[in-house]
Amino acid sequence: MRRRLYIDMDGVLVDFGSALQRVPLPQQQEFAGRLDEVPGIFSLMDPLPDALDSFHLLTELFDTYILSTAPWENSSAWSDKVDWVKQHLGPAAHKRLILTHHKHLAIGDFLIDDRTANGAERFEGEHLLFGSEQHPNWKSVVAYLQLKVT
Repeated sequence: MRRRLYIDMDGVLVDFGSALQRVPLPQQQEFAGRLDEVPGIFSLMDPLPDALDSFHLLTELFDTYILSTAPWENSSAWSDKVDWVKQHLGPAAHKRLILTHHKHLAIGDFLIDDRTANGAERFEGEHLLFGSEQHPNWKSVVAYLQLKVT
């Protein structure tokens, strides 16, 4: 049985900041301090460097799921995340997206997340803090996880 891996979206697979160039300035000003509430913003984001290739490689090694949170105040975020996964990750991610504010309820071996919020800090497996000194980018994460395949 393959080990289970969860991968966060925003700041891990997805470059949240890349959407800002596509959001009109008046809308950015209207939603200042809460840009994740801009309708449609989650459909405008680019993948982070090496994220897509890394995801596909890891799906061959692990039972892989996308574990993300969507803001309650932006109902389009939920469908935008589904559409992003379909567009950028394709069949390898088919029905593998889990949206929750309680990541600690996910049972698995590894969680790649850039934050400790929404239950990530209580995840019972190993939390790989993406962007940290130990796991600064996708190449370092993949190299580390390749050593963990059993």
